[in-house]
Amino acid sequence: MSGARPSLNLIYRKLYSHFGPQRWWPADTAFEVMVGAILTQNTSWLNVEKAISNLKEHKALEPARLYHLPDKKLAKLIRSAGFYNIKAKRLKDFLNFFINDYGASIKKISKVKITALRKELLAIKGVGPETADSILLYALHKPVFVIDAYTRRVFSRHKFIQEDATYDQAQRLFMINLKKDVKLFNEYHALIVALAKNYCLKSAPKCSLCPLDFC
Repeated sequence: MSGARPSLNLIYRKLYSHFGPQRWWPADTAFEVMVGAILTQNTSWLNVEKAISNLKEHKALEPARLYHLPDKKLAKLIRSAGFYNIKAKRLKDFLNFFINDYGASIKKISKVKITALRKELLAIKGVGPETADSILLYALHKPVFVIDAYTRRVFSRHKFIQEDATYDQAQRLFMINLKKDVKLFNEYHALIVALAKNYCLKSAPKCSLCPLDFC
C-alpha cells in the first residue's frame, strides 16, 4: 500500500459505491440466522442454504422441533453443510442453551447485555468468536463487528493488521475506529466478503482491478 493509510470509513464508502448494499444476512427469522451461523462454519453459504431449505421443507426450523429431532435425522437434513454429525451436535448444544436459559425467546435473549451474552455463547461447545458475534450482530442486532478469514486477508494485505493477528486484535481495529452502529457493521462485513470473493482472492488476487484503487 502506498501513501497514507486510508481510513476505515473511506474504505467502506469505496466498497459501498462499488458493490452497493448487500442486504445480509439473508433469512426469514432471527432464529434462522442463529442456525445459519452454526451451519456456515467451514463451508460455503450455498451449502448452508441447501441445509436451511431442507429444514424448512420438513417444518423443522423452529427451536422445539429442531431440538427434538433425532440426531441422525437432523444430521441427514443438514448433510449439505458438511461435518453434519458434528454440526448436528453443535445445534443441539446451542438449542439446549437457547431453550432452557431463554425459553427460545428472541425478545428475552435480546435484552441481555453484549458482554454477558457473548460470554454465554462462547461457553457453548463449538461456538467460537465468529459464530457468537454473527449471532449477536445478525440475529440480535447488537453492534459487534464480525471477523472472518476474508476480513483477515483483506486487512492484513493492506497492513491494517498483522497476518497472524488474533481475533480480538482484528476486531478491535473496527470497534475502535468505527461508530458502533449495527447497520454499518452489518453492511461493512458483507462488503468485505464481496471484495474478498471477487478481487482479494486467496490465490492470484486481482489487485489491478480492486475497487480500493488508493491501496
